[in-house]
Amino acid sequence: MTTSTPTELTVGVGAGGLTTADMVLNIGPQHPATHGVLRLKIVLDGERIVSADPIIGYMHRGAEKLFEVRDYRQIVVLANRHDWLSAFSNELGVVLGVEEMLGMEVPVRAVWARTLLAELNRVLNHLMFLGSYPLELGAITPVFYAFREREEIQAVLEEASGGRMHYMFNRVGGLKEDLPSGWLDRVADAIAVVRRRLPDIASLILGNEIVNARTRGVGVLSADVGAAYGVSGPIARASGIDIDLRRDAPYLAYAELFTPGGPGRVVTRKAGDALARLEVLYEQVEVSLDLAQACVEKLAALPQGPVNVKLPKVLKVPEGDLYTATENPLGFNGYYLVSRGEKTPHRLKLRSASFNNVQVLSRLLPGCLVADMVSILGSMFFVVGDVDK
Repeated sequence: MTTSTPTELTVGVGAGGLTTADMVLNIGPQHPATHGVLRLKIVLDGERIVSADPIIGYMHRGAEKLFEVRDYRQIVVLANRHDWLSAFSNELGVVLGVEEMLGMEVPVRAVWARTLLAELNRVLNHLMFLGSYPLELGAITPVFYAFREREEIQAVLEEASGGRMHYMFNRVGGLKEDLPSGWLDRVADAIAVVRRRLPDIASLILGNEIVNARTRGVGVLSADVGAAYGVSGPIARASGIDIDLRRDAPYLAYAELFTPGGPGRVVTRKAGDALARLEVLYEQVEVSLDLAQACVEKLAALPQGPVNVKLPKVLKVPEGDLYTATENPLGFNGYYLVSRGEKTPHRLKLRSASFNNVQVLSRLLPGCLVADMVSILGSMFFVVGDVDK
């Protein structure tokens, strides 16, 4: 719940000779404005925020320690859960790192299928925020449109993997199984339907004068501050930080997709405000649909073949260490793997995107009005489980 208590830090004389004191306002950890179990400790001078301190850890599950007592097959089921909107992308970092340390070459069909599924998962993630963010501002209609489009993509992902949220479709060496017969045609149909309906969502949010009034010039994040805090993903690119690991450190099939004239491109803005972050998120859906369509066409042209590599009964990774980073929907997702040559990792450190994206709130919120706090908080597009791990 939201509580407020006076503080003795600052006492001054306001207009009319009234003695004033700063107020400490706790937003969360159980509050509909906090995107989950997050607490914001805010100091107010009247209606203006003086300081803001994000307090995290309410959802901490100790994922990194659990990784250390699971073998490399079991880790995947834990790794996909910290950002529950990006489960397939979470799995990728683990399996890509293990495969590289093993010197394993994954079948080409699995590489393209992984790329396709990762982009479909990115669309699901972004549609969730495109629907939920206006809801936080008081607009209920966009969430119905966004979930209608999510169901189109969700249906084909569920058909392939059997899961709606935690797909568990990646395996060390490839995928769990081959894609269903006729599945690529159904994916192409789903992409076409979502692409045709996307302008409806744009007209509801980007063309909405109330949304524009609540977001333009609000919560401006400069490129320097964003870089200093390690902010990544759509939030960073909305501030003009032109970086995307799919282009700059390509993995899977992205090197072929992010070529001049190819479907891949990096969406950026300069304003750095809440509206710019919303615009980047929307345009990235369009780019991901283009990438997914290119993957469908490539997979349709590839000959039939295996989608995984046969593994030994006990999988041991050679001694060494490796950092593997992927461009998750919300930003950089990295796994630092240290192996002692056993079937379990000696250490597996997770670098999640939402952690850095939330910490920068301590720089964004001061100076803003308390009425703009929800607009700024919602535009940071984070998942609390991704913060707390």
